[in-house]
Amino acid sequence: MRQSYRDRAPWFLPGLAEKHEGINSQYANVDDMVLPANEKQFEFWKLRRSGHPNITIAHLLGISRQAVSRALLTMDEKIKKTLLSMAHSNQIEVDLMNVEKGVLFGRSIPFKTNAIVFISSKHDVQVWYEHEGDCGACPHYARCIELLWDFADELGITLTKTDDPTRMADELFATLKETI
Repeated sequence: MRQSYRDRAPWFLPGLAEKHEGINSQYANVDDMVLPANEKQFEFWKLRRSGHPNITIAHLLGISRQAVSRALLTMDEKIKKTLLSMAHSNQIEVDLMNVEKGVLFGRSIPFKTNAIVFISSKHDVQVWYEHEGDCGACPHYARCIELLWDFADELGITLTKTDDPTRMADELFATLKETI
């Protein structure tokens, strides 16, 4: 007897389990996680995320507001699928998601810690696990600093804690969560 997805994956959002049945479902398909970073739709989405209203985006690009709205609806669905796919792949239980900001807050089941899935135009899709660590001794220190600075810059968030990636992440994601 085939076990239902809900029984196999209790960490997932109620109501979404049915949509995840099967290897080729729309949310479980790894191909859905590839964001079209070079498409106009993604550019529209980035402009909206940085605070530009649809009418401004339309004027900037010389197209109709309706065309921007349609493109953003399509892109929002791609962003949603990407965030949920990444959460699913990393066994993250979803608490809060904001498609317009490209961020998902949740809790990692296997690591028993808070986790954030986010979309960066420079760094693609990322997962950050809340943790305490000795960042100064970590070989990825510079990479983490760059990732967090870049994402904060994309969102227009100014960081004051700049010497430790863990503290930077705490500040960045707390500030971001307040805006949602």
